[in-house]
Amino acid sequence: MADFKDELFPALKFHFRITVDGEQISFSEASGLDMETEVVEYRHGDDEFFGKMKSAGLRKVSNITLKKGIFEGDDRLGAIFNRLNDKDYYTQYDSRFEMLLELLNETGDTVMVWNVTNAFPTKLSGTDLKSDGNEVAMETLEIAAEDIIQELA
Repeated sequence: MADFKDELFPALKFHFRITVDGEQISFSEASGLDMETEVVEYRHGDDEFFGKMKSAGLRKVSNITLKKGIFEGDDRLGAIFNRLNDKDYYTQYDSRFEMLLELLNETGDTVMVWNVTNAFPTKLSGTDLKSDGNEVAMETLEIAAEDIIQELA
C-alpha cells in the first residue's frame, strides 16, 4: 500500500531535464548526486563515558558525471571544458556556473530538483572507437561543485 493517497507509482528515473549555465542540454545519463556530512568525533580526557561524542562536520559533495551522445556540429561540452584554457578562469570566481537537474513525472512536471552551485568542469572524455562496434558514440563530462541542494518541486 502506498504511503501517499494520490500517488500510485514513484517517479521514474529516465525522465529528467538538465540545465547547465542557463542552457538546457539533453543528456542520456547523470550520476554523482551524492551529498554527505563528515562526522567529527571528540572525547574529553576526563569524561566518565568511555565513548566518543559525535557531531556533524563539513559537508561535501561528489563530482557529477554527465553523459550524452555525440552529434555532428555539437561541441557544447567541449566549449564548457575549454573555458579552462583561459587563464582568467582560475582567478575569477564568477566564471563558475550553476546547474539545475530536474526529475520529471509522466506529464513533464518537475518532481524533484537538484541545484548545483559554483560548478566547474574537471574532466572531458571522448568516446572509445571500435571498428566492430555498433553503439552510439558517447562523451562524458565530469563536474566538481561546491554544493548540491536537493528540493521537492
